[in-house]
Amino acid sequence: MADGLVRDPDRRGFINWFLGTAAGAFLLSVLYPVARYLVPPPAGESAAASVTLPFKPDEVKANSGQIFKFGNRPAILVRTPAGELRAFSAVCTHLNCTVQYRPDLSHIWCACHNGHFDLNGQNIAGPPPRPLESYVVNVRGNQVVVSKTA
Repeated sequence: MADGLVRDPDRRGFINWFLGTAAGAFLLSVLYPVARYLVPPPAGESAAASVTLPFKPDEVKANSGQIFKFGNRPAILVRTPAGELRAFSAVCTHLNCTVQYRPDLSHIWCACHNGHFDLNGQNIAGPPPRPLESYVVNVRGNQVVVSKTA
C-alpha cells in the first residue's frame, strides 16, 4: 500500500465477529431473566381429587379453622360457630396469598390486602374478585375426607 499501512481483513473480520457475538450474548443475558420474570411459569393443576386429613373431626373446635395441604396447594377446613365443617381453597383470589380463619370476625380473611370471605367462600369485602373454591367435606367415622366438587 502507498501509505505504509497493511490491513489484515481476517483480523478485522474476527474482531467484528467477536464484538458482535459478545454484544449479542450480553443482550441475551439481560433480556432472558427479564422475560422469565414477566412471563410466569404455568401452574400445574393438582391431580388430587380427594384427601384424607391427618386430624380427627373433633380436633377442629367450633368457630375455628385449620390449614391443610390439598394436592400441591393449601386449603382450609372451617368449623362454623354452628358446628358445620366446610372446606375451601386457602389461596386468595386476589394475589394468591394464603387465607386464614378469623374467629373474632367469624369469617375467612386474607392478610395481604384485607380481603374478607364469608363462611360460604363468597368474597364480601376487600379486593378479591372471586369467591374461594369450595370443597366437599365428608366425615367417615373418625376421618375427615375433603374432595373437589363434581
